[in-house]
Amino acid sequence: MVSVGTIVWLASELMFFAALFAAYFTLRSVVPDLFAQETQKLNVPFASVNTTVLVLSSVTCQLGVFAAERGQVGRSGSVLDFRKWGLREWFVLTYAMGAFFIAGQVLEYAALISENVTIPSSAYGSIFYLTTGFHGLHVTGGLIAFLFVLGRTFMARTFTHEQAVTAIVVSYYWHFVDVVWIALFATIYLLQ
Repeated sequence: MVSVGTIVWLASELMFFAALFAAYFTLRSVVPDLFAQETQKLNVPFASVNTTVLVLSSVTCQLGVFAAERGQVGRSGSVLDFRKWGLREWFVLTYAMGAFFIAGQVLEYAALISENVTIPSSAYGSIFYLTTGFHGLHVTGGLIAFLFVLGRTFMARTFTHEQAVTAIVVSYYWHFVDVVWIALFATIYLLQ
């Protein structure tokens, strides 16, 4: 039931992001010159690296889910032998990659603010920060969920099916956030 509820909730989140995409394309069609001018200020190579890290975090998240499904909470060998990692190691790595992404967003925001791309500066600034900011809040929510799952594995005496389901549900959310970012990245950074 938790998985079904999560999928239904993610469908509502999809509608929320669809509205943001609609707003972005509407504004872009109304003031195309502004968008052409402002998108030149984006650091596409930097955003590409940041995007790659976030997308790869979906892989590490899924490897953690596979470990959870095997009932392997922690590593069974050296910390350097990633083939023997458990849920905790994969989720910690996923958390670090997500935090790297958020730090990259903060750096990008600082650079754009110095270029006078702000929320009140133009329609482009408003929709850019609205779409990427809400996505960043969702990534932050995912990071909190990872901490919850990790904390739960340390608090429980035994690893149960319910804990594996929790890890799976968090992975659904994380994969959703990654797919939304791929669409945002393509829309904002590549469709200039």
